[in-house]
Amino acid sequence: METAQRLRAMAALCRQSVALHPDRSWKLLAEAEYWEHLAATPLPTDIEGCFTPGQHDLAAA
Repeated sequence: METAQRLRAMAALCRQSVALHPDRSWKLLAEAEYWEHLAATPLPTDIEGCFTPGQHDLAAA
């Protein structure tokens, strides 16, 4: 949740920067869209299984 808020804040900063740098508006707006896309992408909530050995791993050891 906090990560999505930070990503959306980055998008907002890019949009605000357009007013200061109109010559780079296309790049800043594209970057804002990128940050919004990242914020909308669901992040894995349970990555604990990636780092702990499972039963199969323990039997093989």
